[in-house]
Amino acid sequence: MADRIIQTADLSAIENRLNVIRDQLDLVGSNVVAVDNHVDLVEDELDSLVEEFHTFVSQQVRANRKQLAETRLVKIRQELEKKFGHYDVVRRTATGILQATDLGVIREESIHTSTEELMLQTPGYWLAPALVALSAWISDNQELAQKAMREALQRDDEKTSLFFSLVCCRADRKVACLKWVSRYLANQDEEALDRKTILVLAAYANGLWGSDTEGHILRRIDGWLENLQRQPDFIAKQRKQWTEAIELKKPDLTKELEDYQYLPKYSPTWPKLVDVLSGAYLHEELDEYFQKIFAQQNATGKLKEQLDGVLDSLVTEFDDAELKYREGEKFEQLVIDHDGDETAAQQHMEVAQTAFETHKDFIQLLTDAAMNPELAHADAATQKFAIALSRDWIVEAYRDVTAENRNKVPQTVRIVLDDFQAVSDDGTNETAVLASFDRYINEAQAKAMEGSELTQFDEACKYIRYIAAVLAVVLLFTGVSILGAIGCVIVAWWTHRRYKNKKQAYDLAQQTVQQLEERRKTGKELLRAILAEIVDFRQEFREKDAEDHIVLDFLQGLNPDQFIGQRKDGARRVAVQKG
Repeated sequence: MADRIIQTADLSAIENRLNVIRDQLDLVGSNVVAVDNHVDLVEDELDSLVEEFHTFVSQQVRANRKQLAETRLVKIRQELEKKFGHYDVVRRTATGILQATDLGVIREESIHTSTEELMLQTPGYWLAPALVALSAWISDNQELAQKAMREALQRDDEKTSLFFSLVCCRADRKVACLKWVSRYLANQDEEALDRKTILVLAAYANGLWGSDTEGHILRRIDGWLENLQRQPDFIAKQRKQWTEAIELKKPDLTKELEDYQYLPKYSPTWPKLVDVLSGAYLHEELDEYFQKIFAQQNATGKLKEQLDGVLDSLVTEFDDAELKYREGEKFEQLVIDHDGDETAAQQHMEVAQTAFETHKDFIQLLTDAAMNPELAHADAATQKFAIALSRDWIVEAYRDVTAENRNKVPQTVRIVLDDFQAVSDDGTNETAVLASFDRYINEAQAKAMEGSELTQFDEACKYIRYIAAVLAVVLLFTGVSILGAIGCVIVAWWTHRRYKNKKQAYDLAQQTVQQLEERRKTGKELLRAILAEIVDFRQEFREKDAEDHIVLDFLQGLNPDQFIGQRKDGARRVAVQKG
């Protein structure tokens, strides 16, 4: 007894100590949680501090870069003024001479004096001797004009040729204009032509350069084509370019496809059918496109303004020697505009350069003019000329596109109704498809009934359950056999459950069979409608695809010489007041 009392006291003390330890552990745990929360708070504050530090550093770097850009910009502009400031004087004078001669409000002596001074002040700049030549030409001083012209050509043949071609166009000097244009084109690389060349060819197509009776420009164009055709990949390249351009004209058939209600829902082949049908409608689309172009009247008014714009930009644009300074000036100004963000400034600079550096080979230029006139800034006359000149390539590419589209036509069309699948070539195999669907429904019905039929024993269970129940009651009340009564109850319960389950399964199977029978009816209606649409599709495709000869006949009847305009309107003439 004493041992038990001591043991109890000892256990009580141990329990108390354990409770104390538990409380201390809880306190330690809460302290750990608190410390952990403090650590999270410190980490958040540290992250915020790091972010603020990076922001500060970034802002400081950008501020320093902006300040540096402002300093550099001043130095670049000082360098430009020192080295090329006199170029601006020449440009402003050139613009003034062109405007004044149009108005006829300046004396020859004034022009002559100002151009000679510029010649002395700007050695090496092509525009200065070009203005001297223009002044001498206005004054009918042929010897001086020739000398100054040779010097201008030596300094920059391409720009000088384009300058005098545009001036001659303004003065209605057609023969001289054609020669200058031909010389300008001779300086072009047929693999890298810019927008100025497009406008020159547009003016040629519109007849603004006069009648090319001697074939100066056509010979130049033929030379470009010959050079390009010598390239080993020329045929493949031009076919690819024209193929891509033609395929972009494939129409959107949203409206035409509204009549097809079932194929889009029940045929996985539908996307391919839409694609090839769009290719068949391409014939009609191209025919309308070409007919619309060649039905337009040529309008030269806007083109003249564009040529004047080329002339203005030619006399005002920066010389090659200035470009690195001008690019530096542009970049530093962008850095300032973006508050010292050099990356953003560089991206802006690259986008700006890409927008203006649009050099293309002659074939791509013709392709764009014919098929993407908005992109190429091509008018109706240029489109006509480009299409006629590219006739053979368009025909070849068009035949390739047509043949490829025909090869893509699906030979069979798949039909899917839930888990039933069928195929049809042209929609005429209705009997076979419907028979296949009948077999599918029959098999589904047989599968639904499989194992659910009521056997003779199942039918007997319907009555056995009642007999067993009656016997159980009799045995129970008569006291003959309690065990027999229990057995009869078990038999009654089992036969009842068996009959009930089998009957439910049979009724469900019958319901499924009935549903399948309804599906047979609606499915056949759907299949007939789908097959009818396949028939319609095949017929529509054949009709539209047969229209390719219309486009081919039209293209093969074109001749480039038909679409070189003759200049019928008067041109501005240089009018100078005699002194």
